[in-house]
Amino acid sequence: MSTVSRLPGIVTTDHVFRLPLDHATPQGERIEVYAREVVAAGREQADLPWLLFLQGGPGGKAARPLGRDAWLERALDDYRVLLLDQRGTGRSTPATRQTLARRGGAQEQADYLAHFRADSIVRDAELIRHQLLGADRRWSVLGQSFGGFCILTYLSIAPEGLTEAFVTGGLAGLGSSADDVYRAAYPRVARKNEDHYARFPQDVEAVRRIAAHLAATPATLPDGGLLTVEAFQALGLMLGGGSGSGTLHYLLEEAWVDGAAGPELSDTFLAGVQARLSFAEGPLYAVLHESIYGQRSVDQGGTAWSAERVRKEFPQFDARAALDSDSPVLFTGEMIYPWMFDTDPALRPLKETADLLAARTDWPDLYDPARLAANTVPVVAAVYHDDMYVETADSLETARAVRGVRTWITNEWEHDGLRASGGTVLDRLIKMAHGEA
Repeated sequence: MSTVSRLPGIVTTDHVFRLPLDHATPQGERIEVYAREVVAAGREQADLPWLLFLQGGPGGKAARPLGRDAWLERALDDYRVLLLDQRGTGRSTPATRQTLARRGGAQEQADYLAHFRADSIVRDAELIRHQLLGADRRWSVLGQSFGGFCILTYLSIAPEGLTEAFVTGGLAGLGSSADDVYRAAYPRVARKNEDHYARFPQDVEAVRRIAAHLAATPATLPDGGLLTVEAFQALGLMLGGGSGSGTLHYLLEEAWVDGAAGPELSDTFLAGVQARLSFAEGPLYAVLHESIYGQRSVDQGGTAWSAERVRKEFPQFDARAALDSDSPVLFTGEMIYPWMFDTDPALRPLKETADLLAARTDWPDLYDPARLAANTVPVVAAVYHDDMYVETADSLETARAVRGVRTWITNEWEHDGLRASGGTVLDRLIKMAHGEA
């Protein structure tokens, strides 16, 4: 029986669906997929159109609303919203170091996780649509970041289920390999570093001091994780959000205290770093990250730890070399590296599993260029100028390749514009889709 809850301005209803692990064998093993229905208070019985929200990631659960939060403020004016915990996340059947251990060894775990990409998420959504709305009723879909990648897969697999699609920071390159993605990403991340150091020039020396300390003596985080200089650089993931640069600066401000033996990294700093680097709440983000770019027609060699390999082409990200010169130490961005499975306790048991996924060469294609070229579903997309996470040139090329896409290119927001803008970004996209802008 569904549980109904009331929060300020909203009414939520829990839904749990038992769906096939492998959609190619629908009578086989089943998993649970959870979704939270959200409607404006007082409109519970209204016949509203549905809006499915596909969260960023991979491996990210849907937001837990406390009311008409962020973009929900605008969405609930027009829609009944379904917040999907994509398979393996949140209240769906979890996939973590604890649960995956029950499946057997690394090979069994890797084979299981091969069913957790965008194509499976889309097929989950279609079965859910049939159960909630009926086979003949379509819904709208909103995809943030990786959720936008999923929308492109949706338009390739089952466009008949969609009325309209809204994409925020998530038009993927249809034919981009993982290597292509990272070769484009490192220069963007370098620019975000330049912007950060221009805003906070005092951070150049602050970062060098911390990096030099960690290069000589890695620190232990409160959860037992290891803070190496490379792990410290991974805090650059923050630089892709609207408030990320300032938040990083304030974290660096509290890096040092005077301990019994002299200056040492503070517990406040180490706890703050752990909160941003640990994958305990979302291990699939790390384990599956590069697989979202895997398509056998694009790259027959697999992803093969692409971010690590391509990094060698950009020596400016070598922290130790920077310390030997007078160069700033650069932070990295949305990159997953194999050493993370050594430094993070939540990932260590999944190291061999991740290696097997990185070596996999038979990933099915996620996009159907011919079907996308003949698309009839209205699509509107916010493309953030110089988005640190998604290459703008790829987004615009995809917009040209998918029939019926309208883009709004803006430098007012960063990658997190959907959330950070309240309802502003979504309002603009809805007006575009409905002919009002």
